[in-house]
Amino acid sequence: MPDVILPVLNEAKAIPNVLARLPDGFDPLVVDNGSSDDSDRIAKALGARVVLQPLQGFGAACWAGIVAANSEVVAFMDCDGTLDPAELPHVTDPIANDDADLMIGVRRAANGAWPVHAQVANRALARIVRRRTGLTVSDLGPMRAARRRELLALDLRDKRFGWPLEMVLKAHAAGWRIASTDITYARREGRSKVTGTMRGTLRTIADMNRVLRRA
Repeated sequence: MPDVILPVLNEAKAIPNVLARLPDGFDPLVVDNGSSDDSDRIAKALGARVVLQPLQGFGAACWAGIVAANSEVVAFMDCDGTLDPAELPHVTDPIANDDADLMIGVRRAANGAWPVHAQVANRALARIVRRRTGLTVSDLGPMRAARRRELLALDLRDKRFGWPLEMVLKAHAAGWRIASTDITYARREGRSKVTGTMRGTLRTIADMNRVLRRA
C-alpha cells in the first residue's frame, strides 16, 4: 500500500475532505510544517499518521515524509484540495508496475483555479528543463510518485520550493525513466501560500533558479 506524503501548513479546512477521498489502499502520511491551526490534531483524529517537521520549507517537509514512510512506492500530493486523491493511482500504478521510475501529474486546471502569473512561471520553467534535459516535461506538479529507496539515494538537499525541480534534475542525471500523466486541478480551500500570490510565485521562482544554478 503506497504511503501518500501530504506536506501541510495550516490546512485544517482542507484536510478532512482530502483524507476522506483517498482511494482504498493508500495510507496518508501528513507532515506538519509548523501549522498554527490544529492541522496535526485534525489529521490524527481522522486516522492519518502525522510527522512534525519544524524546519520550515516544502522540501524539508517532503524529505521528512520520505524518511518516515514505510512503503516501497511513495506518492506526494498537496493537501489544499486542489488535487483529486482519486487520481493517485495514475501516478503510482506505473511505478508499481515498473513502467516508470518517476511519474509526474501534469495539472489541467479548471477555470480560475490556477492564477495566470503562476501558469506563465511554470511554463517558462518547463521550457528551461526541456532544453537542459531533453525531457518532454510540461509541468513540475506536486502530485508525483517514485520508489522510496531510490528517492533516498538521490540525496535531495533543497528545503524550499526548489525541491520538485531538484528531484527531476537528479532523477534525469541518474538515468531514471520519467513520465507524466494528466490530472485535474481545482480551486484550493482558502488562499494559497504559494501560487495564489505574486509574492509566493516570485519566491518559488527564486528557489527554482537557485536549484538551476547549482545544477
